Amino acid sequence: QVQLVESGGGLVQAGGSLKLSCALSGRTFSDYAMGWFRQAPGKEREFVAAVSRRGGSTYYADSVKGRFTISRDNAKNTMYLQMNSLKPEDTAVYYCAADRALAGSYYYRRSEYDYWGQGTQVTVSS
Repeated sequence: QVQLVESGGGLVQAGGSLKLSCALSGRTFSDYAMGWFRQAPGKEREFVAAVSRRGGSTYYADSVKGRFTISRDNAKNTMYLQMNSLKPEDTAVYYCAADRALAGSYYYRRSEYDYWGQGTQVTVSS
């Protein structure tokens, strides 16, 4: 069974940076397309970024494009989200997600992911 564990969340001032990590265990990491989603209080979970199995293809929500970078290290079974120029509206619980995929594919719909982590809180103060 796939298990996902996020880490790296915390409290940061506006304009600051954080790097989230998501470790996958239980299956072969490189078989899975990966994604990041976030959920703010009172709002639905929304797509943030996605990466294909080998990391060659990435896709971002418009709200984070140019500020966030998704990456993965298949040797370490870990995906990352580097978040720069953080804004108070980036405050949310961040979730990583995984799904078996064809090479080169990535997904941005929640329904396309079968596995989810427990989430990590990111709070950006103004």
